[in-house]
Amino acid sequence: MPKKDNATLDSNLKDPHADGRVFTVRVIFSLVVVMVCLGLVVSRLMYLQVHQGEHFRTLSEGNRVRVEPLPPMRGLIYDRNGILLADNAPYYSLEIIPGKVRNINETISKLSQIIPITEVDMQRFQRLLAQRRRFDGVPIRVDLNEEERARFAVRSHHFSGVEIRAELLRHYPYPQETAHALGYVGRINQDEMARIDTSNYAGTSHIGKVGVEKAHEDTLHGEVGYQQVEVNARGRVLRTLHEKPPTAGRDLHLFLDLELQQDATAAMAGFRGSVVAIDPNTGGVLAMVSSPSFNPNLFVSGISATDFNALRDSIDRPLYNRAVRGQYPPASTIKPFIALGGLAHNHISVNSAKYCGGYYQLPGHSHRYRCWRRTGHGMLRMEDAVVQSCDVYFYRLAQEMGIERLGDVLAPFGFGELTGIDFADELGGILPSPEWKMRTRRQPWFPGETLIVGIGQGTFLSTPLQLAVATAAIANRGSFIQPRMVAATHNTLTDKLEPTTPVIRKITLGRPQDWDAAISSMEQVVHGPRGTARRIINPHYRIAGKTGTAQVFTIPQGERYIESQVPERLRNHALFIAFAPIENPQIAVAVIVENGRQGGAVAAPIAGQVIASYLLNQRVDVVEKKI
Repeated sequence: MPKKDNATLDSNLKDPHADGRVFTVRVIFSLVVVMVCLGLVVSRLMYLQVHQGEHFRTLSEGNRVRVEPLPPMRGLIYDRNGILLADNAPYYSLEIIPGKVRNINETISKLSQIIPITEVDMQRFQRLLAQRRRFDGVPIRVDLNEEERARFAVRSHHFSGVEIRAELLRHYPYPQETAHALGYVGRINQDEMARIDTSNYAGTSHIGKVGVEKAHEDTLHGEVGYQQVEVNARGRVLRTLHEKPPTAGRDLHLFLDLELQQDATAAMAGFRGSVVAIDPNTGGVLAMVSSPSFNPNLFVSGISATDFNALRDSIDRPLYNRAVRGQYPPASTIKPFIALGGLAHNHISVNSAKYCGGYYQLPGHSHRYRCWRRTGHGMLRMEDAVVQSCDVYFYRLAQEMGIERLGDVLAPFGFGELTGIDFADELGGILPSPEWKMRTRRQPWFPGETLIVGIGQGTFLSTPLQLAVATAAIANRGSFIQPRMVAATHNTLTDKLEPTTPVIRKITLGRPQDWDAAISSMEQVVHGPRGTARRIINPHYRIAGKTGTAQVFTIPQGERYIESQVPERLRNHALFIAFAPIENPQIAVAVIVENGRQGGAVAAPIAGQVIASYLLNQRVDVVEKKI
């Protein structure tokens, strides 16, 4: 009986239908949970794949693909005869990439056990480290030789983030002769980095600093390329995936004549000053010498502080480009120009004479403006006044013309302004006037200052380049051609030389006979019986020239200039301008010798050597023939 009751109880407690419903609910719930989770996973995958796919693909590629810049080869520079003046030479430096090095000091300490690292190297490294980004290479040693490269190569696996970088750097085969004419390149500094297009200078560490290198930087630099490379986990390149080659900079062909440049440099040896020679027919600069010179190759790899300080602090100022930045009183070299103006405006005639008694006084003034010849020259015509460089004659003429007309005569020859040459950092001279003096000094103009301008002294300043350009203009009888360094650029796409275009303007001053008279007076300076530059006469051609002697300091009224009692660096500057041959000018020259005393004794012979070198040793002009 009890067993029956238990069976009956069990049958009452079990409900198969209820159990089935519970099981079904649980299965459905589990399926819903699984589907929801699966949906979340799929949604996330779709989001990552579709919406964020490009981002993660880039990150993934970054782990194995690296984009490296390919710096362009800098354009070469040639002289007019095809002689290479600025080359690119292989150069090896040991660089540290700060972002890949855990302890820079420790790394440098270990490197110094393999390759010598000097204090100068450390100073340069610390300076560049502050300028570069963390993943840019910073040179710790430059100009590695073959043995040093080999020593590092066998131990390179111990130095993560350190590598040898090979590049082509500027090299100047004729450094002393061309330093000032070409300029030089150097490492890009922070100021330059802020001005340049950094994307086009990726992988490039150097830029033109001065001269032709700076003025034609855009032409010489070229365009950067790039390559995509596959690298392993240690950063070693496995293969190149894609490459866009760089575009090399264009080559420059200058008007500069290397042989003439060398001869002019030799002629200036031992002197401080400058020689500038120009082709009057093209405006091309044939020679540009500033003495003393320096070695520009020192600046390419990074000049040491010791070497730079020696150049910077030298009393002779070798870094100063006197040809385009030296400002000197033109002295008596200006007299043919003023004589031309006097003829053109009918203040004088060829045969009219003025008296020189050794000094000149303004009406109503007691101050005496003295001639260099204290006893005077007596009665002089214009030509004799130029030949003998009579100051009193030009005091009188300047007073008659007035300062405004003097400015009108001299300004068209380029005095008082930049010449516009394709050369960096040129300075203009000063052509004084009442407006200039009031603007710069807040002072009125005095009549005596007009007389001083008439003999090229006082605040009247010009550069050797300006004097050469003005001399070329008078040789051309009024055709003013803007000076140029570059004759042509080489187009790498067409493999042809593309000539530069001259800028020419006409100086509308006077009549043809006025120009004849001014040039004739310059001819007599060299070939006349009383000419001050007779020592440079050459039987093969005739030269037109003018000597000048510029005072460095003012001599008080009543005192005399006694050269032997004056310190060497306070003695007069010697100047000379000339062109030749007179009938068919091929070269115009300006020479300034600082503290050289007399133009006829020092500057004229230098100019004579330069002219003889060019006219008696003519060579085939490769650039002009290709043009």
